[in-house]
Amino acid sequence: MQIEPFIAQSKPFIEWMLEWQAGLKPLPFESLIQNNDVQSVGIVSVDVIEGFCSVGPLSSPRVNRIVEPITKLFTLAWECGVRDIALTQDTHPEDAVEFAQYAPHCIRGTVESETVAAFKALPFFDQLTVIPKNSISSGLAPGFQEWVSARPQVQTWVVVGDCTDLCTHQLAMYLRLLANQQQQRGVRVVLPVNTVDTYDMPVETAKTLGIPPHDAEFLHLVFLYNMMLNGVEIVSEITP
Repeated sequence: MQIEPFIAQSKPFIEWMLEWQAGLKPLPFESLIQNNDVQSVGIVSVDVIEGFCSVGPLSSPRVNRIVEPITKLFTLAWECGVRDIALTQDTHPEDAVEFAQYAPHCIRGTVESETVAAFKALPFFDQLTVIPKNSISSGLAPGFQEWVSARPQVQTWVVVGDCTDLCTHQLAMYLRLLANQQQQRGVRVVLPVNTVDTYDMPVETAKTLGIPPHDAEFLHLVFLYNMMLNGVEIVSEITP
């Protein structure tokens, strides 16, 4: 298909997605709680580490901006009594197979693989569960499936982190599809948009570097839509 007809044909759908995103509403924290039990809420954060936020070849200012709202969400949830919070984080060996697709990043033992400083400064940080992973899928990380399975009381999973179209999408879909496969009615997967983002790589810059381009705004929008289409609850933010 030629580019102009393609753009013309896709324009109504893109406009619809933009209107949908603009109309997203905040969700009060209390709306996450099921059966009047705060222990029905769990949070999983993916890849909010220095190598995607502040240092290294895959770090991004866009991603770094989600650290503050996630930190506030953790604090709100903890003060309300949530205790099931996990951080799945890239912790690669030096010869990671994934490096064929992405520049070497977040190698174990380096600053890049460290949890962001804002999380470490939380007074309850040592009570959070950190789960290393070696791919964009949290569901494949050793111990993560067991961590989820050990928490049958959690009926609402809140997903935060980066990147919207990569690790965040994989995590949200894992939790949603797991509940679907196991016929777990009532399980919710909620994603607040102010706590997720992806990186930007303009076409001209990508051409110069010889790597694939990556339009952050477009892919962020499309993958939010994709998760919504598959049953993930997309909200603008979670409020006190």
